[in-house]
Amino acid sequence: MKRIFLMLTVGVFLASCSSTQNTKPTNTTDSSVPGYWQQHVDYTMDVDMNVDNYQYTGKQKLVYTNNSPETLDRVYYHLFFNAFQPGSQMDVRSRTIADPDRRVGSRIAGLQPNEQGQLHVKNMMQDGVPLNPMEEGTILIVPLAKALKPGQSTTFELDFNGQVPVQIRRSGRNNAEGVSLSMTQWFPKIAEFDRDGWNATPYVGREFHGVWGDFDVKLTIDKDYTVGGTGYLQNPKEIGHGYDRPNSGPAEGKDGKLTWHFKAPMVHDFAWGADPDYIHDIYKGANGVDLHFFYKDNEAIKANWKKLQPDTNKMLEFYNENVGLYPYKQYSVIQGGDGGMEYAMATLITGERSYGSLAGVTAHEFAHSWFNHILATNEAKHEWMDEGFTTYISSLAMDEIYNENKENPNAGSYSGYIRLANSGIEQPQTTHADRYARNAAYGTTAYSKGAVFMSQLGYIVGEDVRDQIIKEYFNTWKFKHPNPNDFKRVAERVSGFELDWYLIDFTQTTNTIDYAIDDLQDINGVATVSLSRKGLMPMPLDIQVTMNDGTSKMYYVPLEFMYNQKKVPADWTVAADWAWAYPTYELQLSGLSKKDISNVTIDPKNMMADVDRENNKYQVFTLMQNN
Repeated sequence: MKRIFLMLTVGVFLASCSSTQNTKPTNTTDSSVPGYWQQHVDYTMDVDMNVDNYQYTGKQKLVYTNNSPETLDRVYYHLFFNAFQPGSQMDVRSRTIADPDRRVGSRIAGLQPNEQGQLHVKNMMQDGVPLNPMEEGTILIVPLAKALKPGQSTTFELDFNGQVPVQIRRSGRNNAEGVSLSMTQWFPKIAEFDRDGWNATPYVGREFHGVWGDFDVKLTIDKDYTVGGTGYLQNPKEIGHGYDRPNSGPAEGKDGKLTWHFKAPMVHDFAWGADPDYIHDIYKGANGVDLHFFYKDNEAIKANWKKLQPDTNKMLEFYNENVGLYPYKQYSVIQGGDGGMEYAMATLITGERSYGSLAGVTAHEFAHSWFNHILATNEAKHEWMDEGFTTYISSLAMDEIYNENKENPNAGSYSGYIRLANSGIEQPQTTHADRYARNAAYGTTAYSKGAVFMSQLGYIVGEDVRDQIIKEYFNTWKFKHPNPNDFKRVAERVSGFELDWYLIDFTQTTNTIDYAIDDLQDINGVATVSLSRKGLMPMPLDIQVTMNDGTSKMYYVPLEFMYNQKKVPADWTVAADWAWAYPTYELQLSGLSKKDISNVTIDPKNMMADVDRENNKYQVFTLMQNN
């Protein structure tokens, strides 16, 4: 069947995990995204896991629909587990980068054969015709038996076998907290073909990109293991493990095993965790969402994991209100992995943390559901849109839920970015996630600078307008693959501003913002502030003038090629536009003289990412006293 996913409107479309309902979002044409297209997949997988040797076998059927305007003569699959082998690109990169990730370091190089990751494909067919795929590390190259024309669908069938690596990065067995299986990036996953072409990047260590589709997965595993992850369990009464009723134990199973049957509509990944000692709690969340929690039966962490459950619901409510409605009916917080990592309808996080850390990582990973698993940006190419926007909104959530009352909840992101900008090691945000010279540069660019991009947008267009932009962006691009220009076009449409300059300078270059107050003097009896632009990146300016009696006045200097100005309070003075090519600007303070003024400050709330704030303030009293 031909499926054209131009717009996916989502209502209350999914049933609870105890149902066999697998309804998915309705497909409709979206005139606000003309010409947009994306591929579609339907996965059916049947997997058998051996928990004694951590090897597994599986069968996969994949129906692939080519909604692109191009004829495809090949496809690619990711075989992520092959990265966990000595000599792999992940191994070598982790040992040769200037600042290695301490979680990886040289650990892959020391893996024994029975500890390594393996994922291999055999018996592959296209519509019943045998294929001859070629494995190259973490990528499977698959020449097609018959080219796939626009609008056509084809069916791939294959057998696969894998070995779960010792837990090193995200995936693996027996992590540091004793969780048996963290099953992420574990199956042959078809690569995305999108507006940029094939995205078949080897797994070197960074982020991911996937094709939207429906998953039907059966996992057969030792009956004592509790499983949590992506999708809705279809056979809870056969399984037990807390799915059919609180604290229920495992069912009897067959040959000592149980088969867990999950369905997940309109996702681009499928992950799961499993352990024989998981406690499984279900918290009834907002909008009929079941919040599942899987954590080790460990007295030292139980209190924190119980406390986390109502707070996770508060996070759900916050994101629903400030981004858009979560469209699924379940979300799982699973102890596992090596830190925190987002997946479809789930996250795997380490659980032996202080409560503040546990809540913070959950807030961040849960927010990824909106900015990666509903708005599925290509993380390898535009990682800052996912990590940065997630950091921005989760910082706001933490501030509200825990009454932190910070003037700027993202102040830490500003500080991190400014340190990077002044360090000499910054690279543009257009850098591929794997191509950063240093892990520190990647992390700060993706997380901190990405958060600043969103926060600073409020300084440019107004905070209320920025908040409207976020909601419109979500509603326009949910269940699609937006890129930076897509976000910019939504922001321009909502705000009425021209914002090409902002996207270019802040994300495509390492140009910095640096404005200075050079002087304050009376000219023809009027106090005049002499301003200069030291950095290459332009910005509008908020300027505060504080009088000797402690009162203050605010001035707003718009940037010319925004061709608009933000709404400011009625008592602000709006000055003439400042054109970027002019390095200096004279701001006249009508009705004031220098003797009336105590100090002048650019951006008194520090909402602009100025890399040298020392020259942002002019102290009249101090200067006169020194003279």
